Amino acid sequence: MLATEKEINVLEEATVRFCGDSGDGMQLAGTQFTNTSALQGNDIATFPDFPAEIRAPRGTKAGVSGFQIHFSSREIFTPGDTVDALVAMNPAALATNLSDLRDGGILICDDAEFEKKGLEQAGYKTNPLEDGSLSKFKLHRVNITKLTRLSVEGLGLGTKEADRCRNFFAMGLVFWLYDRSLEPTLRFITDKFGKRPEVAQANERALKAGYNYGETVEGMSTQYQVQKAVLKPGKYRNIMGNQATAYGLIAAARLSKKRLFMGAYPITPASDVLHELSVFKHFDVLTFQAEDEIAAMTATIGAAFAGEFAVTASSGPGIALKGEGMGLAVMTELPMLIINVQRGGPSTGLPTKTEQADLFQAVLGRNGECPMPVIAARSPGDCFDSVLEAWRIAVEYMTPVMLLTDGYIANGSEPWPIPKAAELPRVTVTHPGPLVNGNGHANGHANGSADDPDGYGEKSKFLPYLRDQKLARPWAVPGTVGLEHRIGGLEKQDITGNVNYEAENHQHMVNTRAQKVANVADSIPLQEVNGPTSGDLLVVSWGGTYGACATAVQKAQSAGKAVAHAHLRYLNPFPKNLGDLLKSYKKVLVPELNMGQLNLLLRGKYLVDCIGYNKVQGKPFSVGELVSKIYELVG
Repeated sequence: MLATEKEINVLEEATVRFCGDSGDGMQLAGTQFTNTSALQGNDIATFPDFPAEIRAPRGTKAGVSGFQIHFSSREIFTPGDTVDALVAMNPAALATNLSDLRDGGILICDDAEFEKKGLEQAGYKTNPLEDGSLSKFKLHRVNITKLTRLSVEGLGLGTKEADRCRNFFAMGLVFWLYDRSLEPTLRFITDKFGKRPEVAQANERALKAGYNYGETVEGMSTQYQVQKAVLKPGKYRNIMGNQATAYGLIAAARLSKKRLFMGAYPITPASDVLHELSVFKHFDVLTFQAEDEIAAMTATIGAAFAGEFAVTASSGPGIALKGEGMGLAVMTELPMLIINVQRGGPSTGLPTKTEQADLFQAVLGRNGECPMPVIAARSPGDCFDSVLEAWRIAVEYMTPVMLLTDGYIANGSEPWPIPKAAELPRVTVTHPGPLVNGNGHANGHANGSADDPDGYGEKSKFLPYLRDQKLARPWAVPGTVGLEHRIGGLEKQDITGNVNYEAENHQHMVNTRAQKVANVADSIPLQEVNGPTSGDLLVVSWGGTYGACATAVQKAQSAGKAVAHAHLRYLNPFPKNLGDLLKSYKKVLVPELNMGQLNLLLRGKYLVDCIGYNKVQGKPFSVGELVSKIYELVG
């Protein structure tokens, strides 16, 4: 077939979604398209969507997997509200994703999969490719299965092996549609499948066949181009949230000259933090996959007691199991990070879907008066910086710190400017030195002259709860001469650390631990706003809602609305000026992927009549629905 002359249409941005059965390789297709777009200089934001069922029957709606990529020639913050091009590998994928395709959008379907059984599984009574129900879209019926099999003929592959290459054919076709280079994916094929030459050759043939199909078929008459984005100069890489979290942990450990210990039990969507760290043993990283979440938590406490940079990571159900251990960490006042990659709940809930409904759990979800600093990352790349900040707080205040991300952030990706090591903030860790015969200094934490400070007739001993100006106690490394002391879950006497059940002491220690966490507000930035410092409406967001809220507010501001945006990283304690900011606007809108948890905390602390906008559907806010809510409130 001779190549036909194609029209080229230059776009500012585009959104593509690959969807099909969980075994169709849609995540791989999306990842390769993302990496290629990043290499071409586009700004990108992605949204992988995994099925909740591990082994859903093939061809059913429960087994549909998808990957959405928004790529642009300008800065973007979300994976896109609507889809410009949808690739549906079977009827179930079409049925579950069609509602997100914009009118006039491009629809590519594998014609071979739209047979009786597949249509029935997806709930279709007639074939949508033939009954006219898709007339408002640019439909392309492509027999991807047949064309893929033809492209790999002669390689000795069975039918099942040949059909596994269908995702590469679909990739090639979409690569042609948006003028993407094949070279990065060809290199990936060589690296990934090089030990099986026949598989590598089959995938390469299928990829090129898909590209050539778009180049030659008359039915596809337009090719689209999205130019490079103008980004801040620097060296970039595409990074996912869990990757950035892992790299942040490694960087923080190296900057503070500590071994990194990760104690964790696998759970979706937090497992990849453990997986990523496990390959960096050469950076003095020790990973421990425990038998359960309780063991993971207590092992992390043990590592912190031993003087290491200790961290555990889980999701909501696992964090619940860690609750008692976190109380022990607070009582012993040891520095460590507890990472919660939030997912839909309660119980097992929606294990592969995003939600931010664990804020109460992070701030309040432990027995007793058990305060803990809580911060939240706002995007995949921001996970790196959030880890560094969380570790700084943990060390300076001698306290466990909770870091919140979510499934949307963890599995999403964006271009990340690789920081220069010399410019990263250092975390200074000090441990008391030996105390011999009462003459050691123990870095200012030993009292060599007090007479009987604890009533036990002891002089010149190590005082494990003698605090500095921030109310942080010393971090003694076990085995250091003269620093023997008690530690555990029972209430301690201030200064000496001896067990003490007295009412006044308990009141004093509860107040002290609470004040220590409150003191964190002295060393965090004042809250900033994007927009006017007073006006009709302030939109307050936290966590993964950042991108949608920031974009929606920008649109409202462009329309002349007196709207501002405040995104909170620090959730306990809040920035010192937050209360005054909230009271500077006529209305305050708090969009959350929960039933109003931050809203309740703000209302309770600042007595501001915040307006909640809540969504718990396992997927993020769209920009459009937030813009509509803003206009509803400001007119």
